[in-house]
Amino acid sequence: MAEPDILTQELTDTSIKYLHYAGEGPTLIMLHATGFSPWLWHPIARALSGEYRIIAPFLSHHRTASPEEGISWQVLADDLYQLCRKLDLDKPLLVGHSMGGTIITLAEACHGPLADRIILIEPIYLPSWLYETEVSPEQHPMAGKALQRRNYWQDTTEARNYLYSRSLFKSWDEEVLELYLSRCMVPGENGGLTLDCHPRTEAALFMGGLKKNPWPLLPEVSCPVLIIEGGQSENKSEIDLSKAASLFPNAHHHQVDEAGHLIPMENPAVIEELIRGGLQK
Repeated sequence: MAEPDILTQELTDTSIKYLHYAGEGPTLIMLHATGFSPWLWHPIARALSGEYRIIAPFLSHHRTASPEEGISWQVLADDLYQLCRKLDLDKPLLVGHSMGGTIITLAEACHGPLADRIILIEPIYLPSWLYETEVSPEQHPMAGKALQRRNYWQDTTEARNYLYSRSLFKSWDEEVLELYLSRCMVPGENGGLTLDCHPRTEAALFMGGLKKNPWPLLPEVSCPVLIIEGGQSENKSEIDLSKAASLFPNAHHHQVDEAGHLIPMENPAVIEELIRGGLQK
């Protein structure tokens, strides 16, 4: 399949768009990281489509709030649960990266048993004390960076040159980087290109991650769990995913030695292989 369909599902108080890849096998839901787009799953979803029916929701548009208010990841987890119920999905397979992994954790713990099994790629489980600390968007390490993020380029050439100059994107797979250019950037109101997820929305999403501590909920997730961690992830000093794996009743921890936090963007072929293996019973 070259391109997925873009569909919309009404929820109780909003609606959510999602990419849909048709398939005859089980339903696989894929949730993206903070500030990104489900389109960055495309190389992996394309390879898995047919074998699985794939649903990849857009998590950066259907809820709005200021950075000071934050967009609660628990609310997004409730939306995931609603999406599964509205689409009449029975025990789907769930894969989430970063924020997406935490949303899956909250949905499974609070609304489960929901999934048949889940794969969490670099989920964000911050130290517990942070969930009890009042911080402003400017004080939050990631929300503060989001608020300062550049959000205008004259054209695709300038945007591409900018991305290649930034260390964040240097290790990305070339196709994924081009998808970021074509799908995560959109025409601006006054010309040029802007980010599809506005920096203030991204900051609000980061702030929403502090509204619910996932650590006490990990023992409530009874389905099989695979946690995938980047061996070079900048989060390793703050987030103990080995400890997290030990708190799930049925979890396995796997490290991709040469990868950072953005493993699906850096090496989609490795993630595709791990998803295939992790979803097999």
